[in-house]
Amino acid sequence: MSIQGKVALITGASSGIGAATALKLAANGAKVGLAARRADRLAQLVSEIEKAGGQAIALEMDVVDNASVTAGVAKLVEAFGTVDILFNNAGLMPLSDIDMLKTDEWHRMVDVNIKGVLNTTAAVLPHMIGRKSGHIVNTSSIAGRKVFAGLSVYCATKHAITALSDGMRIELSKKHNIRVTCVQPGAVETELYDQISDPAARQQMDDLKTQMEFLKAEDIAETVLFALQSPRHMDIAEVFVMPTQQAW
Repeated sequence: MSIQGKVALITGASSGIGAATALKLAANGAKVGLAARRADRLAQLVSEIEKAGGQAIALEMDVVDNASVTAGVAKLVEAFGTVDILFNNAGLMPLSDIDMLKTDEWHRMVDVNIKGVLNTTAAVLPHMIGRKSGHIVNTSSIAGRKVFAGLSVYCATKHAITALSDGMRIELSKKHNIRVTCVQPGAVETELYDQISDPAARQQMDDLKTQMEFLKAEDIAETVLFALQSPRHMDIAEVFVMPTQQAW
């Protein structure tokens, strides 16, 4: 199935998986709405896409803020007419043990990783339901299938997204012809690790990089494109993507 001419909204689009996916979808003919808080990074990405012959619009958006999400979706629809694809990709991963009581980080993860997905989905769904067509891709993680020390709250948020994705597929696919895909990557080289405030935990992640070749953001972008381009009658419900050398 071609995504030529489709309109895609990508959250967390200013870097990493979001930016790589924006470039990949634009290169395959989609019109992309780039949503994130860093307006300068979005402007650079729009310029890069347009220089390559694609179409994109920057949407300065905070997925935690409902008003910001609503305004961003309205701007995208005004520019390109609708929303065919939603990539819920914005997320945080400030690793630390529970007994360090980094409660601000816990709440921020819940706000962005779970509530952000709900906010953006709620803003986009009426457009998809009205057209009886659409595809929602949610970024979960290996942490949405397993639990790791130091990642308890992050794992809880990603388990929530895995469960939510399956529920969305059950409720939306048959009734509204909206496909739902949950992408669950293993270790990926992104800016997520820059958010780790605990020095010991950060060192743990740096050490892990010496033990295996991490996935690249472009690898996940390829995975998202694969799901989007699958035949209309087929829903790639879950994709578990791991580095070859990562056993867990």
